[in-house]
Amino acid sequence: MGTPFDSAADDINADETSAAAADVTVAVDDQRAHLRFDKMFVVRLESLLFGEIYCVARNVSAGGIFLEVADPLPLGAAVRVCFPVPDGSGDVVATGEVKNHYFINYTQGGTTKAVAGMAVRFTSFENESHHVLADCLSRMRVLH
Repeated sequence: MGTPFDSAADDINADETSAAAADVTVAVDDQRAHLRFDKMFVVRLESLLFGEIYCVARNVSAGGIFLEVADPLPLGAAVRVCFPVPDGSGDVVATGEVKNHYFINYTQGGTTKAVAGMAVRFTSFENESHHVLADCLSRMRVLH
């Protein structure tokens, strides 16, 4: 009598599990498909429904931006993001959509701290500013 691993049904399940794991790996890799830089700078966020907000950018890629803001806008909110790129080579003006909220608790020097923010996915760029961002991303330190 063989082991349970000898059956054809188990071989099919193993193949399905491997395929599912490969799909998950691809999905995780796709989330970081863009070069990015991690640098703090001020960003102006505009929304027809919520007005103008100044917040801190923490992480920027060609696909979107993470903004530190005490009161994140609702998921799906349409926004316009305006900022000079950190290397001073130009300005970026992009439209986008709030995709995720983040509430991060951490300890620093024995003190508990918290940061709130939101991820904005860029949907379009104004005045060819996607070229300004792409050039900056290629020059700045990138994270994967």
